Amino acid sequence: MIPPVGSRANHEDFSPGSSGDFAGPTTVVEELNVHDADLDILRVDGGRYSFPIHQLVIRNFRKGGSISYFVDMQNAIPGGHIVANGSFGPLYPDNLGATPVSGEFSFAPVNLGDIHGISGTFSGRGHFKGALTAIEADADSVTPDFAVGRGKPTRLEALGHLTINGLNGNIVLHSVDAHVGATTVHASGQIVGAPKVTNLDLTVTKGRAEDVLRPFFKEKVPVTGSVWLHSHAVIAAAEGGRKFLERLRMDGAFDIPDERLTDKRTEQSLSAFSDRAQGLKRPEGGTSAADPAAGEDEEVLSSLKGPARIRNGVVSTDGLDFQVPGAGVKVKGTFSLYDKSVHMVGDLHMQTDLSHVTTGFKSVLLKPFAPFFKKQNAGAVIPIAITGSPNQYKVTQDLAHNK
Repeated sequence: MIPPVGSRANHEDFSPGSSGDFAGPTTVVEELNVHDADLDILRVDGGRYSFPIHQLVIRNFRKGGSISYFVDMQNAIPGGHIVANGSFGPLYPDNLGATPVSGEFSFAPVNLGDIHGISGTFSGRGHFKGALTAIEADADSVTPDFAVGRGKPTRLEALGHLTINGLNGNIVLHSVDAHVGATTVHASGQIVGAPKVTNLDLTVTKGRAEDVLRPFFKEKVPVTGSVWLHSHAVIAAAEGGRKFLERLRMDGAFDIPDERLTDKRTEQSLSAFSDRAQGLKRPEGGTSAADPAAGEDEEVLSSLKGPARIRNGVVSTDGLDFQVPGAGVKVKGTFSLYDKSVHMVGDLHMQTDLSHVTTGFKSVLLKPFAPFFKKQNAGAVIPIAITGSPNQYKVTQDLAHNK
């Protein structure tokens, strides 16, 4: 049982011969077996992390020499099965962090549901070598059903190189490549502190937007297309039962140059704006005048780029650029990762004038105001709003919006 970090008991010295000046017995212990033991690490808040040890085997234990070991145990949080073997020592009592250690391990199955806000069954394996305070490790993992919140279970594979401090548990992530679908997310950063805080730099180069978004959405993702992404993420310590999205803070920018919308209702709204922006008339039935044969399967090619940040499960942006044929859109607002609701307002910059945006009686009413929505040597600039929730997203004119 290990006392809490910072507690009085944690700073107390053990009796002579049992701690810092212990370098092993002078008589060789050929084999030491420990069965059905528990390692408890007490927490400042009164709780504890318990690590049941099914079996620990230590061989060739002697002063000034290295030992070989085998351990079969359970991890505390997230719950999972650990099997490891390798060598440890010789032990340096005056400089414990310099003690050599090496081995290989497997960590499976692991219940990621123990980490509030994510889910999946993780399996990892790897090998390591180095001093106790600088253990170099290479590992790979597979999670066939990774999801965030109520998102769709998605296969996630990862390969990484990291450095671990065996005395305080700090981790430096030199390079981690996570593969989801046809997309690779490259990450680097660190997991440090007490309690642990994660800082990551994330990069996606010519990935797929649907791959990145799929673990967050139970329904089909709202956009597809190639994506470039650069961001910095901070995952706060898992204290007070806070879920993953509550602990996640992310700041970055993305570019989806050939985005396609997957929600047909939103697509039809944008198609109508696109046709009118180009001066085209949409016939009865909703089929694009640019492609009368497209019918219900039509999709407006566009691009989407800009800065974004995530706080408490809400994505916000103050300058999202959106392109459709014949028009450009710049909006700001929010998107909730919880209920997938969106609320954004901005301006649509058209190639043509206001008369093409509306027809009939509404057009007659708006025509006198056309000069107010026209910029020099350009088409109309129309305030719009993008609102709604899944299966009810809509793009509307928002003439009450302050320009």
